Amino acid sequence: MSSSLGVEYASEESNRHEDVDQWLQLLRTSCDPTATNLSLPADAFLRAAISLKDQVVEMTWRRRGGKGSLDPTVYTGLMGTAFTCLRSYEATGDHRDLRLCAEIVDACAAATHISNRHVTFLCGRGGVYALGAITANYCGDQTKRDFYLDRFLEMAREKALPVGPEEGGFGMSYDLLYGRAGFLWAASFLNKHFGGQEIIPNDVITPVVDAVLAGGRAGASVNTACPLMYRWHGTPYWGAAHGLAGILHVLLHFPLRGDHVEDVKATLRYMMSKRDPQSGNYPVSEGHTRDELVQWSHGAGGLAITLCKASQVFPNDREFRDAAIEAGEVVWKSGLVKKVGLADGTAGNAYALLSLLRLTGERVYEERAESFASYLYHSARKIMAGGEYSGASEDLDYSLFQGFAGSACLFFDLLKPENSRFPGYEI
Repeated sequence: MSSSLGVEYASEESNRHEDVDQWLQLLRTSCDPTATNLSLPADAFLRAAISLKDQVVEMTWRRRGGKGSLDPTVYTGLMGTAFTCLRSYEATGDHRDLRLCAEIVDACAAATHISNRHVTFLCGRGGVYALGAITANYCGDQTKRDFYLDRFLEMAREKALPVGPEEGGFGMSYDLLYGRAGFLWAASFLNKHFGGQEIIPNDVITPVVDAVLAGGRAGASVNTACPLMYRWHGTPYWGAAHGLAGILHVLLHFPLRGDHVEDVKATLRYMMSKRDPQSGNYPVSEGHTRDELVQWSHGAGGLAITLCKASQVFPNDREFRDAAIEAGEVVWKSGLVKKVGLADGTAGNAYALLSLLRLTGERVYEERAESFASYLYHSARKIMAGGEYSGASEDLDYSLFQGFAGSACLFFDLLKPENSRFPGYEI
């Protein structure tokens, strides 16, 4: 996935550093195939997390005199820095991180006119208002908490959100980054952080869930057995960022009626039936047969997390658990890639392994995630020292989904891997 959020069709080989194959060989030829001597102690991950977080803050915020980038999004902008500071506070209890997070959120709130047309967590106002309310609640600032909650509820009344396709509701997309699934994720994230309260009430959420399901039915082709399908810029993507994996993952967080349950299950089964027969990987989009990408935004990385959620929601359907484990094997074999970020890099793939840890309780997945993180720990210094990462901009290099902020969050999550959550995706 490129910085413009489009699909980057690159071979697996070209997506690797020259030393990745050496690392893979070390991982696979270890005397114990489930553990390696490449993992680091927990205190090393803590030190690395804090150091990397500080570098992210320095490069995206302090060097700009506290004004930061004009990008106020969680995905590639300053709100990703705020999210990283919040994750640091939750891991360490350092109130300096909490105050810094609040400062950045307030700056981004003043710039939300840039993203007014989007209501999602990752790429819109939803992320600013949700993180603003959560941070203010941590700070004990009720006035500011209520201000951000009011802004979120005002945004939630966007007329296009609950409009179904039969009412002309194709104007707003359905995907996680820019569409209705991204709004639903933000609402669920808020409710979770307020102790499961209905801060965002069901009468706001349920019509949007219904509209997403109706849109999927309308978008499904009569020529396939897949009951739900969505298009982003005309392409029926399967991945977490713009496609089925992300939308289904969000829907699985809400109560679904009987016919809705069957549509979601049947869509997952359809996707499972289309896995590459040799590698087990998933295609980028409907009808796309090339086996190319193993990452969160496209391929087995994102699908593994969605299938883990499906297995938790439908525990009697063993097939989802089995498919999640198989997707995890694809990630383990091919998920150590050149990029470091959450969207299309090793950090995102490590989170897929942590999802399997929570699903199965099997320590092998923790060890595998730690091995991926150890690779990031060692390679990040080399990449940063050589200035050889994306080359696009420092903002992207240190952003949450395209750069090093995602690695910092991973390092924090490895302190308590059983409580880990993929930023902006898992709740």
